[in-house]
Amino acid sequence: MYLVIILLPLLGSIISGFFGRKVGIKGGQLITCSFIIITTILAILAFFEVGYNNIPIEINLMRWIDSESLNVNWGFYFDSLTVSMLIPVLIVSSLVHIYSIGYMSHDPHIQRFFSYLSLFTFMMIILVTANNYVLMFVGWEGVGVCSYLLINFWFTRIAANQSSISAFLTNRVGDFILAVGMFIIIWTFGNIDYSTVFSLAPYINHDIITLIGICLLIGAMAKSSQIGLHVWLPQAMEGPTPVSALIHAATMVTAGVYLLMRSSPLIEYSSTVLLLCLWVGAITTVFSSVIGLFQQDIKKVIAYSTMSQLGMMVIAVGLSSYNIALFHLVNHAFYKALLFLGAGAVIHSVGDNQDFRKYGGLISFLPLAYSVMLIASLSLVAFPFMTGFYSKDFILESAYGQFYFSSTIVYFIATIGAMFTTLYSVKVLYLTFLTNPNGPLINYKQVDPGNIFINLPLIILAIFSIFFGYITKDTFIGLATGFFSDNSLFIHPSHEILLDTEFAVPTLFKLLPFIFTLSLTIISLIFSEFFPKFIINFKFTRLGYNIFSFFNQRFFIEFFYNKYITDFVLKLGGQTTKVLDKGSVELLGPYGLEKGLLNLSKNIGTLSTGVITSYALYILIGLIFYICLQYFSFIDNNILLLLLFAIFSTINRSYVY
Repeated sequence: MYLVIILLPLLGSIISGFFGRKVGIKGGQLITCSFIIITTILAILAFFEVGYNNIPIEINLMRWIDSESLNVNWGFYFDSLTVSMLIPVLIVSSLVHIYSIGYMSHDPHIQRFFSYLSLFTFMMIILVTANNYVLMFVGWEGVGVCSYLLINFWFTRIAANQSSISAFLTNRVGDFILAVGMFIIIWTFGNIDYSTVFSLAPYINHDIITLIGICLLIGAMAKSSQIGLHVWLPQAMEGPTPVSALIHAATMVTAGVYLLMRSSPLIEYSSTVLLLCLWVGAITTVFSSVIGLFQQDIKKVIAYSTMSQLGMMVIAVGLSSYNIALFHLVNHAFYKALLFLGAGAVIHSVGDNQDFRKYGGLISFLPLAYSVMLIASLSLVAFPFMTGFYSKDFILESAYGQFYFSSTIVYFIATIGAMFTTLYSVKVLYLTFLTNPNGPLINYKQVDPGNIFINLPLIILAIFSIFFGYITKDTFIGLATGFFSDNSLFIHPSHEILLDTEFAVPTLFKLLPFIFTLSLTIISLIFSEFFPKFIINFKFTRLGYNIFSFFNQRFFIEFFYNKYITDFVLKLGGQTTKVLDKGSVELLGPYGLEKGLLNLSKNIGTLSTGVITSYALYILIGLIFYICLQYFSFIDNNILLLLLFAIFSTINRSYVY
């Protein structure tokens, strides 16, 4: 069963990709979707068997790298963390496959699209189920390649080309540092599989653990789009909407957080790494929330929302609350996939326009899309008793419940981030569905409410977004839960803060995020409905113009990268090409070597004079050289060869002249 979970998506990808013409469009869709659905059902069975019964499964297929003490196997490990990750990955993936049947119905390359989707799912399963860092890195690079292919699916669009290259290269930065971290692990521990590394971690020097942890964190920052290496995520919205839902909700962007959770037995022994996680997550949360408020593209707003929630997960990792981070990851996958697919239904209905300033009044035309996006937004802003409420608010409470100065500051920063999350969620809903129609008339005449393939995944995800958090909260973060008793998530006893979070945090600080959420929602709706000119007039003032420009241009981070880093690298590349490739390499290589060999062969050719006395002289010189070798062995043979060459050159010149 466990091997079938791994291999079925690959099989579907191969059939749809290589035999797409044979099986046809319907055949490719049917095969890939049915294979993913079967895999999902098996993963749910594995969740009950491995998770609830605490029976970890290890599968060793074959040896891969066998070099002295370093042994790396093609091995897969199913523990409670693995099966918990497989649930959102495969459920969202199967629903995205079904949704894509309706959404991509007019595309001429449907088999290729479904092949990429299944390959992406396969690579994500490899990443999650691997039992060592090298095999995990195979899946890590695989999802990077698949994201490039999916973002660049419409490869005739220049914007898609640019976005996919941006995603690929930004992730390369993190991957390089992650690879360095893996080399340090091999050098320190002598092996690379999880069980060896984690069992030896308590006995290793603190500085080495910190260095490894920082390398893992930078790798996770690129993949999970944390501050500094975040620029690729909003640009990746150029791909089809199902791709955005798959990559940026449940799978690729959560890989970095998964890496940190998987490495919990390692980074728990470095307080420096935990503190870095805490602050990186906090800055990312508030930074992305502020930018998201000033974006006008519906998919980019949701992308910055994803980035903000990933920051929350990294905060939970920094608090050593790995189970809460995992719980939020799983919850977030469902309601964020619902937001993306709901936005896709809107975009699909209004002629592929993504600027929500040109929507308005769509509640009458798309009641289902409005309902599901309202549910997803309520879950996103942690409205009580929705799925997101049980994990997002608990992360904020945990930040306060650690009772350190840094974590208390992070609590207030993250609460500000949650406030902005409320504002942009209300903004998207209000401008898309509730305000007066602002789009061209033809969009409203041609509104397509969608078919069963588009609407069914929305309904299923809406049910998950309402009930999943309530049903599973005691499994993941309950005080007496034994779900993680297989040590897949390791929390050092001195870092345990669940009891303090539950019973020692004042009620005011538990209710503060909800109070802000509710009050800001009411204020923003009142301003939008009754005082719209106030915001417009402020925007036209000098101060308002500068504020809107600064935030709309995303703090000028991309501008800084392009002007000072990208420009410098391009110029450096041009100079190195000119000096190294065209200059020294050619001089030492083809150009210089060719001329040198030609001159040498010409000089040797001139020795053949046809005069017998010359040949006698050569024989005499050879004899003298041989005798010298016998009696002067202390002289370096290379010096004698140079002397011989010099003699021959002198003879050549005398003959030439």
